[in-house]
Amino acid sequence: MNETATVPVKTGSSANYDRLDTLVRKFERIFNFFVPVAAILLALIVVGIIITAQGASPFEAYAALFDSAFVGSYNIANTLNTATPLLLTGLGIALAARAGIINLGGEGQIIMGGIFATMAATSFPGIPAFLHIPVTLMAGFFGGMLWAAVPGYFFAKHGTNFMIVTILLNDIAGGIINYLVKGPMVEPPGYTPQSYLIADTARLPVILDGTRLYPGILIALVLAFAAYVLIYRTSFGHDLRALGENPVVARHSGVNIFGMQILIVLLAGGLAGMAGASEIMGSQYRLRAGFLANYGYESLAVCMLGQKHPLGVVIAAIMFGALKAGRGGMVRAANLPTSLSLVLSGVIIFFVAVSPALMKLPRYLAVREMSRRQGAAKEVA
Repeated sequence: MNETATVPVKTGSSANYDRLDTLVRKFERIFNFFVPVAAILLALIVVGIIITAQGASPFEAYAALFDSAFVGSYNIANTLNTATPLLLTGLGIALAARAGIINLGGEGQIIMGGIFATMAATSFPGIPAFLHIPVTLMAGFFGGMLWAAVPGYFFAKHGTNFMIVTILLNDIAGGIINYLVKGPMVEPPGYTPQSYLIADTARLPVILDGTRLYPGILIALVLAFAAYVLIYRTSFGHDLRALGENPVVARHSGVNIFGMQILIVLLAGGLAGMAGASEIMGSQYRLRAGFLANYGYESLAVCMLGQKHPLGVVIAAIMFGALKAGRGGMVRAANLPTSLSLVLSGVIIFFVAVSPALMKLPRYLAVREMSRRQGAAKEVA
């Protein structure tokens, strides 16, 4: 007996929905590229107007900014060193954001990573560098992870507001580091609030002669590639993205919501802690209060500008690193007030913060496009 295979036929409404979904995704891909670019251009225009009002040339100022960030091996190294903690913390924030979690605790996690790394780097006398360096890095990772664990548990278990708790923990971490560098960890005779210098065996080596470039950026790039593979090439990453897009569907699909939220929060905190450790080990060599001030909040802007994609976060971190490394040259070359150098980063962050509102346009444009196509089809019919 012949059997005829039946193929399900989509109803008009489901077919229309599929076409709408395809159009939305098409417009979203376009907007994912153009929205960050537009945010940067608008910021440059606004700050350029301010620079002009100061009687200086914005073209001269921006040229000096570029030269100070990217011309010469020393300046490039400075930019990459500055970008390293932004990249590490931004990656952690991006991972959390993929799971629908907004991590505002990067500031405190960086601080705790720096504290734990300094403790490890000033301990273990006689240990060889090939052991001391990874031990210190992992101590920083553990410090950040520990600081994220408590808010992460209460968020995953009881639904506590993660953003509020982590912001409060930032202030607590700031109080802890102030106490430590003025008390138990202060370098004698105690006039300056800072720790002992870390051991030579715990310092990250310089990898480019004539500069201060340390291998932190290489570590961050490897971790960025690992984050890309995790998010887009593993079943865990599929579940992670499903959780961020629709927790209800993810739960009914068998995703362990509690376990995944805890794990992602720990990874995010650990990466921020490693950012603090890398700065101590590769650049400052001792712990001070405010050693990476505001980097946690700026890393949130890096994540947003990078559209929560590891490659985008890499590009955004280097751009912010260039702004921070080159703004001094811009101020000197154009004879601008020092405070104006901070305005550029602030305006970029503002436009990046409001740019998600533009991401509602893809569905609006898709609906208009589908309506136009349907109208054209009726006219032909």
